[in-house]
Amino acid sequence: MIHVVPKIPAYISFRALGAPKLLPFNLTVSVSYDCNSKCKTCNIWKKHAQDLTLEEYEKIFKKFGKVFWVTLSGGEPFLRKDLDQIALLLYKHCKPKIINIPTNGLLGPYIAKKAEEIARACPHSEIVLNLSLDGIGKQHDEIRGIPGNFQRSMQTYEALRKIKLRNFSLGIHTVISKFNVNDIPEICDYVLDKLKPDSYISEVAEERVELDSIGTKITPTAQEYTKAVDYLSKKTSKTKTKGLSRFTLAFRSGYYEFAKKVLSTKKQAIPCYAGVASAQISPEGDVWGCCVRAEPLGNLRNADYDFRKIWFDVKADKFRKSVKDKECACPLANAYYSSAIMDPVTLAKVSKKVI
Repeated sequence: MIHVVPKIPAYISFRALGAPKLLPFNLTVSVSYDCNSKCKTCNIWKKHAQDLTLEEYEKIFKKFGKVFWVTLSGGEPFLRKDLDQIALLLYKHCKPKIINIPTNGLLGPYIAKKAEEIARACPHSEIVLNLSLDGIGKQHDEIRGIPGNFQRSMQTYEALRKIKLRNFSLGIHTVISKFNVNDIPEICDYVLDKLKPDSYISEVAEERVELDSIGTKITPTAQEYTKAVDYLSKKTSKTKTKGLSRFTLAFRSGYYEFAKKVLSTKKQAIPCYAGVASAQISPEGDVWGCCVRAEPLGNLRNADYDFRKIWFDVKADKFRKSVKDKECACPLANAYYSSAIMDPVTLAKVSKKVI
């Protein structure tokens, strides 16, 4: 946070006036669409791409330079056998303070082995591993589309729990959808009382271009979601946290209120900084301002792997204007984090919670 706060006025100016031109401090890198889950809330496993190679990632990261927070996502990111090497190149050239990696947990001890290797190879970055859990027992298997998923996820969790490194933290992540919204209290109690992860986060299921889920009607109603996250917020507020997890919990509490407003009003609840402070790189090298719209602003393979050539081009400017003009509204958690830091009122509330 202390690395980002001094730049807040510049980011606000960039969004409002188009200058000074800044790179995003929050970057998501989707390393592959390949996934061994078949979730009811996501059809990304049906998509295919010519994934960027390790050599291409080095060119991209080398030209990008420093970035504060990076998510290595998928698909299932651990299906890429060179994920640890991608993380190391990222660490070497971009020096992120946080590297976040989500996983479905299906690959068991292999995930723990790779996660520990990444944490050891990147000692000055906080490595956050978030394990997906959308239900308990058979419910999780049904939502994820894989028999035995819950049991394998718990085996993975136990293996990850054995990692004792200062720069590694283990979280649980739940997608709240129409398939589990009424069971969130039970899931929350199970996670916090039995599993006791370093952090527990959730986000609302939404229809995204990236996930090929447009028209699937997976999002719960505002009333259903409100009831679920009110319980979650009350429960997590009693959880003792430290370090990065304290910030995560504080921001998540704000996110729940933000998502409730977006779902009920269908409008931006706070100014959105997607395309300004946050961005995403698709597996085949497309640069997006956000994954909900997933509008290609350009392809890195056609731009000599130089993110700046795309980010500061006219097409990106048009995307930023569209977002600033409130032509879209969504409860995307990743974009919310960046936007919350830029919004003085929200940042003050989060800071108060942390203190």
